[in-house]
Amino acid sequence: MLNKVALALAILVAVGSFFFLRGGDVSREGAHKLVESGARLVDVRTPEEFAGGHLPGAVNIPVQQLSQRMSELDPKDKPIVVYCRSGHRSGQAAALLKGAGHAEVHDLGAMSRW
Repeated sequence: MLNKVALALAILVAVGSFFFLRGGDVSREGAHKLVESGARLVDVRTPEEFAGGHLPGAVNIPVQQLSQRMSELDPKDKPIVVYCRSGHRSGQAAALLKGAGHAEVHDLGAMSRW
């Protein structure tokens, strides 16, 4: 029984990773339109990754610090577009933001999709 549970979890993680790596819930064009209309662009990578290059206008709030820095993204009704290197951390960040009551959160996924 334990092996079946472990196998099921492994499959869920693999499928989830596939969806995270292929991109978020907003297209390149959609993300551009959102940001041009005033959405916040949030890079959830580490400060070192951010310093090595980031999208113009992005603010850096690493996913590990997001819970503590959530108030920086108020008001909660302002749209947010999150991204990272591969799409995994941006998916985590989007879930955290939605769970905290942010009404319009869009996950670009990988920075390369910009």
